[in-house]
Amino acid sequence: MSPEPAGCPEELRHALDSPVPSIRTPFSKDGAIDFDGVRAQVDFAIAGKARTLMVTWGDSLFSIQTDEQIAELVKVVVEHSNGRAKVIAADNSWATSKAVDFAQYCKEIGADLLMLLPPDWAASSTTDNLVEHFNAVGQHMPTMIVTAFFTMMGPRPPGRQMEVLQVLYERAPNLVAVKDDVLGNAGNRMCMLVHPRWAVVSGGLMSNHTLQVPYGVDGYLCLIMSFRPDIAWEYFNSIKEENYSNAWRIMREIEYPLIDMMNAVHGNMNAVWHGMSELFGISNRQLPLPYHTLTDEQMETLDQGLKELKFL
Repeated sequence: MSPEPAGCPEELRHALDSPVPSIRTPFSKDGAIDFDGVRAQVDFAIAGKARTLMVTWGDSLFSIQTDEQIAELVKVVVEHSNGRAKVIAADNSWATSKAVDFAQYCKEIGADLLMLLPPDWAASSTTDNLVEHFNAVGQHMPTMIVTAFFTMMGPRPPGRQMEVLQVLYERAPNLVAVKDDVLGNAGNRMCMLVHPRWAVVSGGLMSNHTLQVPYGVDGYLCLIMSFRPDIAWEYFNSIKEENYSNAWRIMREIEYPLIDMMNAVHGNMNAVWHGMSELFGISNRQLPLPYHTLTDEQMETLDQGLKELKFL
């Protein structure tokens, strides 16, 4: 019989009940990770009162890193944060045996939570095997599931998604948090199911987070927190105080215009995020091929646009 799930520890839930910045791995021109830039991102986020730092498969660009680089990236973030903020590590969609090894490593270096993106090519991981996967890893440290799992490697029908979440909720006692990338009706149903025990971090934007507030949500992965933490916290505190008119004003006047401007820059948002980091004096814009690095001309356009929005 499975042990009764205890839920997310209070200290960890508090840390996740906040705007959460992600680490957007910076690179040098020769393609190596710029670890000084990583440390600068950590310092900037913590100076902005970040409670948690998230290393994640997407924003942290695991897609162009080796397993050894991923391990070193997580270690640098943990060591440089030095207890000043919680650190969420992430795996690289590894098989259970390797995910367990990585969990042991993350525990040894002092990470606080491990976000798992289980391999699921053609939606072929069974529910029972997923329970086994999370429980094997969870023997070593608390785990978090990311709902991108349901769509990245072979879409699962919404009913199937809820079935998997329900079983994990009941049978994976050390699974204590979820980062939601599915959103919409499926995301809302997920919040209602798991929020009593799991911490819920909404994905990406204030506008995603605010729509989940009635259903049960804690913090949100926050783009703006990486550059203007004052704005991120003003929105979040407005939600906590039920001052929804001010929260909506911030989305209307800042977040939506910012996203529209970013989408208009060639190279899409990944290139823009790294360009913004350079403009804010945090880390450089360089990205390895085939990812696009903003040109000097594009950087001038971005600089002008951010100043017009009074964001920079």
